[in-house]
Amino acid sequence: MAETYDFPSDLLAGQEELHQVRAELLALLKRLPWSVEPLDGFSDDHGWRKVERPASPGWTPDEQAEVEKLRQRERELAVFVTCHRFWSEITPTEKVNARMSVKHAGAPETRPPS
Repeated sequence: MAETYDFPSDLLAGQEELHQVRAELLALLKRLPWSVEPLDGFSDDHGWRKVERPASPGWTPDEQAEVEKLRQRERELAVFVTCHRFWSEITPTEKVNARMSVKHAGAPETRPPS
């Protein structure tokens, strides 16, 4: 049976916020145009699959700032979680299992699209 770990509350909170920030960043990137800079559309059917993109108006300065803010917060949280003092208390043979366990703690459940 898989071992359970007594994760500190700040580690769990950091991991949960990391999930939230990543979800927010992904949702924002899906809404934004495909190119940061304004670019013409294109169609290419010479590769292994056809690729088409409409013209992109680019991102506004506010959109660029929001993406950068979320990416910066994601980096901060990733460093916090991976460098947390808790990991020094875990034996080297258990670290992978413990890290996988905390990674899934508070993770949003994945559901197939309906």
